[in-house]
Amino acid sequence: MNKKNNKEEKQYQDQVEGRNAVIELLESGRDINKIFVSNGEKNGSINKILALAKEKRVIVSEVNRRKLEEMATTDNHQGVIAIVPPFEYCDIDDILDCAKNRHEDPFILILDGIEDPHNLGAIIRTAETAGVHGIIIPKRRAVGVNSTVAKVATGAVEHMNIARVNNINEAIRYLKENGVWICGTDIDTNTYYYDQDLTGSIGIVIGSEGFGMGKLVKDNCDFLVKIPMKGKITSLNASVSTGIVVYEAVRQRSK
Repeated sequence: MNKKNNKEEKQYQDQVEGRNAVIELLESGRDINKIFVSNGEKNGSINKILALAKEKRVIVSEVNRRKLEEMATTDNHQGVIAIVPPFEYCDIDDILDCAKNRHEDPFILILDGIEDPHNLGAIIRTAETAGVHGIIIPKRRAVGVNSTVAKVATGAVEHMNIARVNNINEAIRYLKENGVWICGTDIDTNTYYYDQDLTGSIGIVIGSEGFGMGKLVKDNCDFLVKIPMKGKITSLNASVSTGIVVYEAVRQRSK
């Protein structure tokens, strides 16, 4: 009976690993079921974690290092793992409302099939620092927010609106109905990203690591931009592409 309960409990939980990620988690106010800390870890930022956990009345359990290694899903848990309820995705309207509440034009990222959790984590981190109001990801053939994503994002997950939708094209159409222009990134277009107006209400589409945007997604974009490629390699890592285009939008929007 206990084994069955533990298995069911695991299916409905996720975990956040690493000191900075757990500190951001504690400071965000998100629900935490329990924090596991390695025996004898009392130095540096672990002390801050223990103090915040006490303040937030979160249960802390000290376990041996081997137990943490067995629990860990990343290569660097740094002696601390927080068990949390599954990530709560938002609706597209929540993203639009976020922009409205900030009195800003919507600034949205649409990810078409990002499968690498490290890429998704890096994109979320970039988006949060750039002031993006939200990210839209598909439910199928794409990674969701998990412990690896949270670790790579170093706490940005706790501050970013992320909507997970059944159909990216329907999401794009809904954004258009709400006055958002859709900019796709594609190597075969003639317009460089820095020559395109990225101000106003904008949704930037980033395609998958190996195949770029799907054909229907590309057709639904209002315009396409590309990043100059001067070497023999004709594509960039998805998170790098995101950073380049997103921060050009930040530059233009801050004028």
